[in-house]
Amino acid sequence: MTISGKTRLLAVVADPIDQVRTPELLNAYLTGLGIDAVVVPWHIRAEHFTAVWEGCRRLQNLGGLLVTLPHTARAASLCDSLGDSARQVGAVSVVRRLPDGRMHGDMFDGQGFIGGLRRQDIEPRGLNTLLVGAGSAGSAIALALAANGVGNLALANRNRQRAETLARRVARVHPHCPVRVTDPDPSGFQLVVNATSLGLHQHDPLPLAPERLDANAIVAEVIMHPDTTPLLRAAEARGCLIHRGRHMLEEQRRLLVNFLELSRGGAGY
Repeated sequence: MTISGKTRLLAVVADPIDQVRTPELLNAYLTGLGIDAVVVPWHIRAEHFTAVWEGCRRLQNLGGLLVTLPHTARAASLCDSLGDSARQVGAVSVVRRLPDGRMHGDMFDGQGFIGGLRRQDIEPRGLNTLLVGAGSAGSAIALALAANGVGNLALANRNRQRAETLARRVARVHPHCPVRVTDPDPSGFQLVVNATSLGLHQHDPLPLAPERLDANAIVAEVIMHPDTTPLLRAAEARGCLIHRGRHMLEEQRRLLVNFLELSRGGAGY
């Protein structure tokens, strides 16, 4: 990869940042497409985020921001405009800087997750599904699962009130999808999704009891590093089919390139 004055700058913003694999995976993808852009990690504390945001409006070669925890909701509130998914979720995963400095955000975690499943020959339609985690990623995935016809959707979250709020949102947007709030007991579910951050750090507790998993269940992660989380290892030992978090990002890459209006062989602006 050669970086020049014409290279379009993209930044992944997070706190912490060391677990983020987006630069590694996306830079290789952009290079393969011949797109003159580079993704760099920015470690930004929550209390500094607004100041950095205002500076981003003035960076003429900034193509956009790839947003992850804990900044997804704050970034959505600062955007000048939002896509439908971001508006429904109340958070963004990507922001495009427009030529005049305005910021337009959207959320691709849900589409990326569903697309990642299907690229691995997993069809969520009709599956009895447990989703653990009701943060921004979990909310986007819940709405996408409902939109794509899961048989029924059970939501579990450490803060039950947040899960209940998400359940009401899903029911309002997708009234055809049976949705309820439950405890994180995976028994009886065909698809189990961990959309929490548990598993990101070495000593995290498991988000659910793996011994309660049905042996024929599909267990999916959103965590990308480590590639095989403790939950996935335990699920695999139970005989479950596992689905790694990187598959979501691999599918999001195409969506991001289109959204950010990056052009092949050029600077994209």
